[in-house]
Amino acid sequence: MAHDGGSNALREVRFLTVAEVADMMRVSRMTVYRLVHSGELPAIRFGRSFRVPESAVAQTLEAVRPHLDGGVADSA
Repeated sequence: MAHDGGSNALREVRFLTVAEVADMMRVSRMTVYRLVHSGELPAIRFGRSFRVPESAVAQTLEAVRPHLDGGVADSA
């Protein structure tokens, strides 16, 4: 039985743990949980833990980049 192309796309998705996301974003794990629970960061629940698609983290970081480019140093 042949599988459709959708299953191949899912295999290419890299999922990160909350701790990995927190490390990438330089925030606490609690902050990541808040983002997940508020819906700002999509995640999949596996049992009692969450996994976040790496692409979602990249999109979230790209969304805040314009704010970072202005920087706190520029506003002083």
